[in-house]
Amino acid sequence: MRQISTDASSYLLLVIAMLSACTTSKEKLLPHGETTMLDIWNQEAAGASGSNPASRQLLEARMALRRPLTERDDPENEARSTSYTRTAVNEIHRQFARLPNPDLVMYVFPHLAGTDPVPVPGYTTVFALHQRAQYALPGERTEAY
Repeated sequence: MRQISTDASSYLLLVIAMLSACTTSKEKLLPHGETTMLDIWNQEAAGASGSNPASRQLLEARMALRRPLTERDDPENEARSTSYTRTAVNEIHRQFARLPNPDLVMYVFPHLAGTDPVPVPGYTTVFALHQRAQYALPGERTEAY
């Protein structure tokens, strides 16, 4: 019986130690100083271009790698990149190619129509062979054999 009380007391002592280890004050964990985030930002931004030789060397390396923004706006560059640029439109057309839907041209001869025979002159009409547009499955061959 003595061992049960020792186990219970050691368990209770362990729980108290764990709970006390987790308690701390907010001020101790996150001290609140006089500086604002804007002050910190300005200080760090000024420090990057400051007199430190390592930061100056880093800034020069970044400036050497920076490309001008006008290259993106160049229409000649855009025309060159459209052949290999992935867009939503060319991805859909590449994966789901539209199958040919031939047009049927029909001539309707002159005839009489309606309950009172009304003459209708001859005319030509065009309609698609299939009722809806048909699409090939991904990987399905769409060109002629």
